[in-house]
Amino acid sequence: MSRGLIVVDVQNDFCEGGSVPVSGGARIATAIAGLVDRRADHDYAYVVATRDHHIDPGGHFSEHPDFQESFPVHCVAGQAGGEFHPNLAPALPKIDAVFFKGAHSASKSGFEGADDRGTSLAEWLRARGVDEVDVVGIATDHCVRATALDAVAAGFGARVLLDYAVGVAAHTSAAAVDDFHQAGVTVTGALPVPE
Repeated sequence: MSRGLIVVDVQNDFCEGGSVPVSGGARIATAIAGLVDRRADHDYAYVVATRDHHIDPGGHFSEHPDFQESFPVHCVAGQAGGEFHPNLAPALPKIDAVFFKGAHSASKSGFEGADDRGTSLAEWLRARGVDEVDVVGIATDHCVRATALDAVAAGFGARVLLDYAVGVAAHTSAAAVDDFHQAGVTVTGALPVPE
């Protein structure tokens, strides 16, 4: 058995000051950098990260977004908003691979992404003997949710570490936790108390 860590979408546009900011994003970026720094303490054989990497995602970009399937322009390939947040920078040398998703679609799940060689996340993990993953990042109720659910669907044991994730809203984050339980995703930590 081998465990990996999936760091989901800790990008400038999803943190404070970005085009689709999630409150607490910068704080979570710092926390995740610390987690990656202590990867040996958690027995992570591999650490990977996902990035929204939009080129022409069609209706995913909208001037009148519903914030479920459509959003303001964000994480455009080659632009600063799509880069990893600076608070994650100390962790980047310890990240083994990056998976880009959403070039021409919404692609919330990291399992829809591929590395720079075109290898899918599931294929990459399996090739290295990883059978369990921890999922952290932004946002609990969107891309973290989709990635964790797809991990289970792909046959991996999955755990979401809520202490290293941040959601858009309390009610949708709570609904995501319900989805995790129903799908067999283990959950650790607690959702933040709304201010």
